[in-house]
Amino acid sequence: MACWCRVKRLENAMAAIKETDLYPAIKSFLEGQGYEVKSEIGAADVVALRDGEEPLIIELKTGFSLSLFHQCIARQSITDLVYLAVPRATGKRFAKSLLDNKALCRRLGLGLITVRLRDGHVEAQVDPAPYRPRPSVKRKQRLLREFARRVGDPNTGGATRSGLVTAYRQDALQCAIFLSQNGPSKGAIVARTTGVERATRLMADDHYGWFERVEKGIYSLTPAGQKALVDYQHAVPTQ
Repeated sequence: MACWCRVKRLENAMAAIKETDLYPAIKSFLEGQGYEVKSEIGAADVVALRDGEEPLIIELKTGFSLSLFHQCIARQSITDLVYLAVPRATGKRFAKSLLDNKALCRRLGLGLITVRLRDGHVEAQVDPAPYRPRPSVKRKQRLLREFARRVGDPNTGGATRSGLVTAYRQDALQCAIFLSQNGPSKGAIVARTTGVERATRLMADDHYGWFERVEKGIYSLTPAGQKALVDYQHAVPTQ
């Protein structure tokens, strides 16, 4: 109940903020950098000019939204120097939102400014710049390796991540099938028979709770493992 009340107070506080509350701090910030600043020029919330440079446009909003990004993208037809500005809040939720939206701004070539309303502190989180993606060779190799090792197509596109059938889970299912049919067995035998080279390590790690060690190097199937063979029968790889 106390948590719900805090959430409601936060929502009410955010609802009380107006876009115009951001303007004095933004104007002062830009003027301090030598810009002449005027508001509501055409469709733009804020326009700033300095020494014949490209115009700088800022769109003000009380929070991140898709419509805010749409507006800023539209302003890019006028100038490359487009920022979005939002009030800076506290807490993990805003920190996560800020991190995600900074990444989005970089991809879109937009700038991002936050305004701390209690003292008017303005911070440019991201400056507009062309997006230059940095490919991750490791991620690409990981994706291709998983694709190659995955047997069949046991998942449905768009499904939640929980319970997805990965190549690792398919290897675990192969080990579980062997133990179900043959009883407690040495890891080396499971590996040789199923073709799962990492069988011993996989059963020792027991990420799913399907296996238990009954003796050194010998593993058996738990009730959870028996249930998994039923739950994942659609995904059991065929040899």
